[in-house]
Amino acid sequence: MVNFIHTNVLSQFGFSRDQSSLHPLGNGHINQTFLVTDKSKSMVLQRINTQIFTNPKIIIQNAVTISQHLLTKRQQQQYPLQVVSPIATVSGALYLDLGEQGFWRAIDYLPHSDTIEVVNSAEQAMLAAEAFGHFAAALSDLTPDDIIDVIPNFLNLPQRIFQLQDAKINNTQNRLVHCEKWVDLCLAQSDILTMLAQYEAELPIRICHNDTKINNMLFDKRDMSSLAIIDLDTCMKGYLMYDFGDMVRAFCSPEAEDSTHLASVHARPEIIIAAANAYIKPLVGIITPLEKRSLWLGTKVMPLMLGVRFLTDYLNGDVYFGIKYQNHNLDRAINQLTIYQSLQQQETALRPLFDA
Repeated sequence: MVNFIHTNVLSQFGFSRDQSSLHPLGNGHINQTFLVTDKSKSMVLQRINTQIFTNPKIIIQNAVTISQHLLTKRQQQQYPLQVVSPIATVSGALYLDLGEQGFWRAIDYLPHSDTIEVVNSAEQAMLAAEAFGHFAAALSDLTPDDIIDVIPNFLNLPQRIFQLQDAKINNTQNRLVHCEKWVDLCLAQSDILTMLAQYEAELPIRICHNDTKINNMLFDKRDMSSLAIIDLDTCMKGYLMYDFGDMVRAFCSPEAEDSTHLASVHARPEIIIAAANAYIKPLVGIITPLEKRSLWLGTKVMPLMLGVRFLTDYLNGDVYFGIKYQNHNLDRAINQLTIYQSLQQQETALRPLFDA
């Protein structure tokens, strides 16, 4: 792969084979990502997973629309973060379609940027949550229909539950015996589905990031301040409760999302409190009272939904999420559902945070 990239891809973006270096970057589940550098410049190069993103040109179009809007907001001093934008090839195209050899695109690399995988303090949670809040606020006046849905029904819990039911019935890999109690837990959450339908009938539609993990917010390694929001591939129309819920899901546990140290996997209330206050602050005057109340529902829905997705993929033979070992998706699912249970246990204490 490295030789192919050096020979066929880098020159298209103005990098010399002999003078540039290429290194894997990040740990995303879907796309292949590399940092490319030479003596005078650098960029992030990605091979888009076209099995997941079946029309990758939509990703490019959405990224241009969003980055241009954010740049305008930044120029108007209404967006305090850096903006990561697409980089054109030497011929002026914003992607490189090499057929079976991949669909490639490049984006800005920000010097001094750094990521973390696990939130270690309330301060880190506050900085990242405020950054995602600024991102949502800046996009609040961009017409939702200007962004094309990349993966329809991406955050559709009823459909995800149906897919899990189907995977349980088919049990194509004979794996149900290893996870039946967790599957049954997911399928028993009818109350949350009812509440979700009630909220979605009344909430305003926003442009959402839809992947608000801690490692999609870049820190400035010089002072660990917030620097930029990255990975716009799943930006689509949706509800703020999902962005907030996914953020809390990713922030609140002291363990990584595939950790099997379940005794340590729990939702830390101090992290949730810091994230809630920081996320809402940039959205004052934008977020509605109902949206604010819905954030707690989103906090519960997202670990449940991701647990359902991991379980479904495990039962189906690991066809969506990349894995490093045979039971990786099962371990991820159990981890997320343990967070869900922890949140349920703390509902009385935490839910008042979101009262309008």
